[in-house]
Amino acid sequence: MIRLAALADQLPRPLDPLRSIKLKISVLLLGSGAAGIVYLWQEYRWLPPLSTTLIALAIVLLTAQVLAHGMTRPLREMTAAAIAMARGDYTRRVRATSKDEVGTLAAAFNRMAADLAAADQQRRELIANVSHELRTPIAALQAVLENVADGVAEPDPATLRTALAQTERLGTLVTELLDLSRIDAGALTLTPESVALTPLLDEAVAEARVAAEVAGRDVGFRLDVQPPQLAVRADRGRLHQVVVNLLDNAARHAPPGTDVHVVGRREGGELVLEVRDEGPGIPPEERDRVFHRFTRGERAVGGGTGLGLSIARWVVELHGGRIAVADTPAGAGCRIRVSLPGRS
Repeated sequence: MIRLAALADQLPRPLDPLRSIKLKISVLLLGSGAAGIVYLWQEYRWLPPLSTTLIALAIVLLTAQVLAHGMTRPLREMTAAAIAMARGDYTRRVRATSKDEVGTLAAAFNRMAADLAAADQQRRELIANVSHELRTPIAALQAVLENVADGVAEPDPATLRTALAQTERLGTLVTELLDLSRIDAGALTLTPESVALTPLLDEAVAEARVAAEVAGRDVGFRLDVQPPQLAVRADRGRLHQVVVNLLDNAARHAPPGTDVHVVGRREGGELVLEVRDEGPGIPPEERDRVFHRFTRGERAVGGGTGLGLSIARWVVELHGGRIAVADTPAGAGCRIRVSLPGRS
């Protein structure tokens, strides 16, 4: 089969110089008719009258032009749409009604155009969102430093903590953007090992508590792991990142004076990790969207980047698990549930 395909590629293509498919079809029909006439002459020494031959040829050419119009129009539309795409217009589509190869090509072209339009929209949104996320901490940091430089504010611990918080926010955004690029490139793999859950959660809670203090949030943390020796096979660094993102998200939305609850347990052969706050919760229609990039939902406060939950979902799914916003009674806050394979 491969040799036949290679042989076919080496055959001459006499119609390649012609610039119109309709003209090629006409030449094809005329050539076929001429071959039939030659056969009649060679075998029977007979030819139709000249007037009949000319009328037949005219009918063939007219029919070819009419019927070929619908065959070649999608190709012309694809050419025009491709030129428009080169100028950045991804809205053009091709009418794909035929069931032949041209119709299949037109349908594939429309799918490609839709994918390119979506990718271009995502690129524009990414640039706009990153610019917005960078502008806020940079402006705040610039204001703090200008006040210190002008003598309006003293470089006391409170002022320096404000500058440090904005710098940490910039660092978090850069780290998450790097993770995002690795996700898109598929360049990041896991290093699974047996991870004791209690020490990992203790470390994440301690980190979240310090971050909450720096940000001035009056939020506590409560940890409950049953049994205490619970373990899971996972990439320790990435699982720690998931927990920290969930704790930071919960701490930003928890009302002052309340606690963020962290629960770990084994359930139905899976390890279940839940992070719950007592904030306003997430409406059911937004529960999937909050895991999209740069989406913070209506309850967003505290200047999150909108990437943490998206990265958390990617890490959990890479472990073969699931993450979702679980149902809670009305007014009972938000509960995000992570389920991981129970092997340790």
